[in-house]
Amino acid sequence: MSKSQTRVVVTGLGATTPLGGDLPSTWSALLAGESGVRKLDWEGIDDLPVRFAATLKVDPSEVMPKQSLRRLDRNQAIALIAAREAWTDAGFAPPPSRKGKKPEEQAGVEGGHVVDGERLGVVFSSGIGGLHTALNSYDVFKEKGWSRVSPFTVPMLMPNGASGHVGIEFGAMAGSHALVSACASSGEAVGYAIDMIRAGRADVVICGGTESCIHPLQMASFGAMRAMSTRNDEPERASRPYDKNRDGFVLGEGAAVMILESEEHARARGAKINGIAAGCGYSGDAYDIVLPDPSGSGQAKAMQRALKDAGLEPDDIVHINAHATSTPAGDVAELASIKAGLGEEAASKVAITATKSMTGHLLGGAGALESVFTVLALKEGLVPFVANLEDLDDEVDLDIVRDEPRKLPDGPAAALNNSFGFGGHNVSVAFQRAL
Repeated sequence: MSKSQTRVVVTGLGATTPLGGDLPSTWSALLAGESGVRKLDWEGIDDLPVRFAATLKVDPSEVMPKQSLRRLDRNQAIALIAAREAWTDAGFAPPPSRKGKKPEEQAGVEGGHVVDGERLGVVFSSGIGGLHTALNSYDVFKEKGWSRVSPFTVPMLMPNGASGHVGIEFGAMAGSHALVSACASSGEAVGYAIDMIRAGRADVVICGGTESCIHPLQMASFGAMRAMSTRNDEPERASRPYDKNRDGFVLGEGAAVMILESEEHARARGAKINGIAAGCGYSGDAYDIVLPDPSGSGQAKAMQRALKDAGLEPDDIVHINAHATSTPAGDVAELASIKAGLGEEAASKVAITATKSMTGHLLGGAGALESVFTVLALKEGLVPFVANLEDLDDEVDLDIVRDEPRKLPDGPAAALNNSFGFGGHNVSVAFQRAL
């Protein structure tokens, strides 16, 4: 980061995940090595190759009014749940009542700091969007006719729906954006939010990602690609990055949100600062619509560009939350790209984790959730360990955190979160500890 560049800080965090209905419960379960992966209690799926997933620990119906849920796709509902937690965590006042909302449907806490809507932005991503709405609405159309299709179908299925709903709820008028780049989507959302603040377009940005597409068609589609684990007999042990016996990723659902602010704005209101969103790097493989470039050069460039954007050196990095999805080829290929991106000496000193071993893979929501975990790891000085890592792959030659959480050194520290998506999208976000 150049001396003249606005510094961006993280003041609010929120999440709803397979490990917990909020961020504290999620983080506690993560440090304990708990699994959010469960068997799917569906009828008629005995012939599917995969019959388990990392489903939400707390269903949206337990925390949102039924009337609201009828107008929201599941991915939009959980986006609002996570955004409300992050907004409250940042110490902001409840948004003004609009369109006759009932008090219990409004976010925030009593009191708090008021945000100028003209200086508030939203960047919220989903890799797939309202899959449940699209498929369920088509079933209604086929079985009952067009007149029974909900008039809310289009806003419920569109990929920018979560961004729109969050922007409406909090009165964000500086811009509401939805970046779609498969599993890199919400990593890009964080980067774009940083850029919005640096460019002077906003003082505060609500950024995050959401995904909820655990559906028989999705299970069948990924199953046909041979991309998912088929460990149906012990699903809680199916996601096992870096283990010799890994056989594919585990589909997950959830949402995560960060409130980013310019440091000047945050300090002026006396906000607590969880960390520094230091920079972001991007690249494109231009190789294959699904397979990553085996050379890893694109992933390495994303990391190098994140370091440059943040004004960091490779030796500053003490931790990486890797994309590591538990696929046979992808995990070790990313380790090679880390060595290429940081240099072998610097890479050898980095504590690497793969939290998808417990949360499953949230697709478009993964980058945001793992960015939140990266911020917490720096703040609390503790890196979650990789679950289910029983027999380390012979090709792994970097420091993988296993068996128990790893304490990080005190003092200045920085970390990266990597997110890579189908289509060759590579994103790496750099964070620093707030001192």
